[in-house]
Amino acid sequence: MSAIKSTSQQRPHGNPVDTGHSTSWSLLTGWLNQVADLVEDAEKSLRPEPVHDLRVTLRRCRSAAIGFEQLDPSPDWRRLRKVARRLLRGLGDLRDVQVMRKWISRLGMAETASGERLIEILSNREAQAVRQARKKLKNFNGKQWRRWAHELPDRVRLIPANGPALELLVLHQWTQAHDLHRAAIKLRSKVSFHRLRVGIKRFRYSVECFLPARRVSWGRELKRLQDLLGQVHDLDVLWLEVQHLRPIVNRSERRKWRTAIESVRDPHLVAYRERMNGTKSRWEKWRDELPSGVPLERCRIDWLTVWASFLDPDPKHSRKVARLATQLFDGVHIARQLVQLPRIARYLVEAAAITRDVGRVKGTRHHQKTSFRLIRRQTPPPGWSAVQMARIACIARFHRGGLPNQAVWEGWRGIPDKERPGLELLGGIVRLATALASCVEPRIESIEAGSRGESLVIRAVGYRGEEPLASRLAEARHLLESALQRPVIIESAG
Repeated sequence: MSAIKSTSQQRPHGNPVDTGHSTSWSLLTGWLNQVADLVEDAEKSLRPEPVHDLRVTLRRCRSAAIGFEQLDPSPDWRRLRKVARRLLRGLGDLRDVQVMRKWISRLGMAETASGERLIEILSNREAQAVRQARKKLKNFNGKQWRRWAHELPDRVRLIPANGPALELLVLHQWTQAHDLHRAAIKLRSKVSFHRLRVGIKRFRYSVECFLPARRVSWGRELKRLQDLLGQVHDLDVLWLEVQHLRPIVNRSERRKWRTAIESVRDPHLVAYRERMNGTKSRWEKWRDELPSGVPLERCRIDWLTVWASFLDPDPKHSRKVARLATQLFDGVHIARQLVQLPRIARYLVEAAAITRDVGRVKGTRHHQKTSFRLIRRQTPPPGWSAVQMARIACIARFHRGGLPNQAVWEGWRGIPDKERPGLELLGGIVRLATALASCVEPRIESIEAGSRGESLVIRAVGYRGEEPLASRLAEARHLLESALQRPVIIESAG
């Protein structure tokens, strides 16, 4: 990745027109097609403007790929991301030289002896950078890229526009950028402000792509902040280049460079602090417009729902299982079960019900085992960890097939002994909900559960106690009965 950030004085780079009603699909389509066109422009002329435009659009595409890759299992996102990164690196040295030459002129140092010497060095470096850039552009596979531009946006259509999963992606970038902001304000080092610039840039591109509805209200301020810190970084890198001339440039000449650079750099840092510190800070305003509390947990469920929808052949059925599973969980919870459960147990049950059939993407035979492996390997939604994913995988594993054996099952590795009975209970809930949802005629749409003496009674709307469903439910409730150590009775709700 290039060490130099472009300045704010560049011309617009041809974004898709934002009418306030853009979607991730339309923006991604525009950016991907722009890259192919801009590569052709850059091959004709490696002037600063087309190089800058191409790099900005590549970064947008790469940021989109990094986000969608976490929701969509298509390997094309990873391939596109790598192609974009290679091309960015190939253009990086050239862009660095172009930016530094522009700053030398803007600072009024081009006519000095040291300025002329630095321009000469940069000119020699530019010739090599041009050769490298042309080589990368020549190796760019435009046909493959245009295929991605045609196919990948159609996959994005399956993700609800401006939906909870995309809000979670943006919140994750906000958290990372805000942490970098706090570190930069505390440390005040060049490295910390450089990292903050990168964090704000990624946050801005995430907002543009994943929440285009917020692009109008947030985008201008984010661009302004990115430009302020970008110019600070440009000047820091230029100062390093001047210091490399130390054997040639005397102390008095270096003092002139430092004064000229600081006269521009320091006001930019002051402007950033004024905008983003204290009561006028935009950080908290942005955070307040993103989900928190219960809606945030719902975003994590939606994240896994989107991921599962790319693999599960019948996601509508899985949503029904999840609805029945959460109703059953509520009844079991009210019945004062004595098994220790994780704090977010209800969300774990719903997530396991949603994802339990993702293994069908590789065949129906023993697909619960495949689901277990896929869920454990899946990137957790931001805010959850691999521990939560391991719990969800264990619960989903026993929605069908053999019962858990704590003595020999390797899936319990990493799960504390005290948590295993609770996960068996949650697995029993999903197992019984799966059986209840499998009834087509009559269809069971809702259930209620509660205690009656020593039994857990489930009253199912639409259930009539007929075979073969009655026998299937009798078998499916065994795991739940074992976990609760009490009988489970299923009867009609009338």
